[in-house]
Amino acid sequence: MKTVLGVLTAVLLAAAVLFAAVTKDLGRADECIRLHVIANSDSDADREVKLKVRDAILACARESFTASDRDEAEAELMSLGGEFLSAAENTLSQNGMDYGAELYLGEFDFPDRVYGRKLYPAGKYKALRVVLGSGEGHNWWCVMFPPLCLVETEDEPAEFNDDGTLKFKSYIWDFIREVFGL
Repeated sequence: MKTVLGVLTAVLLAAAVLFAAVTKDLGRADECIRLHVIANSDSDADREVKLKVRDAILACARESFTASDRDEAEAELMSLGGEFLSAAENTLSQNGMDYGAELYLGEFDFPDRVYGRKLYPAGKYKALRVVLGSGEGHNWWCVMFPPLCLVETEDEPAEFNDDGTLKFKSYIWDFIREVFGL
């Protein structure tokens, strides 16, 4: 039992140190622009197509988005809006959805969120908001500038959770769950 408590204490301490390291850097609202995709509803089909729309928009952005500062990023988003809207509308149509999409570039409220290695505190952030249909479902967001959600490796694209955070695999946590049946 002492061994189990020792391992759990070590894991909790390591997690606390890791959290402190990740949240040491604060993202600032005046430095970034977010991408915010809101599903039509919370049905499985609407949530699934929301992620497909996200992927289509990110694919367009990876090809065309080259901004080096926030003002340039905002201007590029304005000029690429038609492409993003077409990507969203085509994805909805290809997936049999009978509703459209609307794009807005403005300031919107967001909650606290750790993204990448930065904590983005709650507040108003500039965002490209993509509303699918009635926009009454769960949302997905990421930081579009600096281009944190456009990051991918040569082998495979970055994977994201529904809330916009990068998806990570923890072999340590998998091991602990397996050993302790969690």
